[in-house]
Amino acid sequence: MRLPASSAAGRPTALAELVRQTRGPVLVPGDEGYDAERSGFQRAYRHRPDVIVGAECAGDVVAAVRFARAQGLPVAVQATGHGLSAATDGGLLISTRRMAGVRVDAAARTARAEAGVVWGQVVEVAAPHGLAPLNGSSPGVGVISYTLGGGVGVLARTYGFAADQVRSVDLVTADARQLHVTADSDPELFRALLGGGHGLGVVTAMEFGLVPVARLYGGQLVFGGEQIDAAPAAYLDWTATVPDELTSSLALIAYPDLPQLPEPLRGRYLAQIRIAYTGSAEEGERLVAPLRAVGPRVSDELREMPYADSHTIHRDPSDPHAYDGDNALLSGLDAAALHRVAALTGPDAPTMCVLQLNHLGGAMAKRGGPEQAAGSVGHRDARFALRLLSPLPGAEAGADLDADTGGGLGADGPGADDLGADGPGADGPGSGEVSSEGPDAALATVRALHAEALAAVAPWRIGRSVNFLFGSHGERPDAAEVARSVHDADEHRRLAGLKAHHDPENVFRFHPSGAAAADRTPAAATTVHG
Repeated sequence: MRLPASSAAGRPTALAELVRQTRGPVLVPGDEGYDAERSGFQRAYRHRPDVIVGAECAGDVVAAVRFARAQGLPVAVQATGHGLSAATDGGLLISTRRMAGVRVDAAARTARAEAGVVWGQVVEVAAPHGLAPLNGSSPGVGVISYTLGGGVGVLARTYGFAADQVRSVDLVTADARQLHVTADSDPELFRALLGGGHGLGVVTAMEFGLVPVARLYGGQLVFGGEQIDAAPAAYLDWTATVPDELTSSLALIAYPDLPQLPEPLRGRYLAQIRIAYTGSAEEGERLVAPLRAVGPRVSDELREMPYADSHTIHRDPSDPHAYDGDNALLSGLDAAALHRVAALTGPDAPTMCVLQLNHLGGAMAKRGGPEQAAGSVGHRDARFALRLLSPLPGAEAGADLDADTGGGLGADGPGADDLGADGPGADGPGSGEVSSEGPDAALATVRALHAEALAAVAPWRIGRSVNFLFGSHGERPDAAEVARSVHDADEHRRLAGLKAHHDPENVFRFHPSGAAAADRTPAAATTVHG
């Protein structure tokens, strides 16, 4: 019997029963493995739950939710912790990292992933069949919560959001029932889960379609020096000319002068254009010619590659670190505004900030997937996503920010593909660089910078993507506005109604800012989970 080494505040009998009902470990503060289990990729915050259930199967999730309800505990969920925004103080944490089963049906072109599966696993098992999932740029990000938030991936303009490919969702509800949700069984709930699913239940598995992609033409073009202003403007013009088969993004990164960074990056301000094209290499070469015409490149890595190497396009950091981020979905953008944002976030910024501009449109603007379920992904008409991400010096694990709020629901953070490209990872500020200000002051500096930069694109701003909200935005003074910005007003009200119906006691109160009913949850509990 795997009894915890200590008992949680007057619940020894109930805990013992929970242990008997679960296959995975049950941990409380002081137990060996408790600290490791509660820690995730986002190091600005760490959960501090009263009880952790290391779920190995859906039955463990059912037992955990039933126990939490009986004990009056709120529930948070974590797989990798990429999207964790603030740490639960008390409550119950379901850790799903052990639920790592994934299988592919090559004939049906589908995959089924359990709650703890990361995208790298799916890519690996799909590739031998000449198939690919609609994964994000980082192989270590979890499948489930990324998809619940919509999922903007490597092939997004060609095949749409990851949520558009979902065939079914296995869900544990707030009253501990197991549901197999499809477009036929419960159209309203199914639609809500695809783009607005955080906070509606614990997803234990998901089946989704795969696409017939075995190779790509892609990689990076990196500019610096005299081309640092011309490259972003050229990229912006170029996006109006490319076909839907080409998905791309621009990143502007002012690398710190740190000895642990590679010499070609150290102390340099660089523009990185990332490209994934499903057409031929020959046509890809023709399409990128206007970008190469900008001038000499620091590096030019465009090449034919197997899809299994698609993670090398962005080279997202793989080491845990502390960060905060905001974003804006835009109806358009001009070069002057982009230049203004770049000036604010570049080498002269008060803190390091990675700027990423994702070219949207294409298949993302079209509603409906294989099941012809429109889903609830917000603002599909956006042309660009402007993403800002900053490391938080001094806020690594052991120096957590406010810990009186909690994680959330789903199996991972909200599709938290760190902007990466050798950006603010373990070798950047926030992990090895000592900050002169405390973590709260660092966060205030970051938030002020992001707000000023996003104000520069206000004429085109139509909302936010929940996939790219990193940090405790539920604690912001404008938390209600943040929540409403993810969907239009009618969709937000509809999702809030479904939240009230499926979780009337708000058991799953720790969910991303912008998730269902975020504005009816106390601001201190409206936080991104991991």
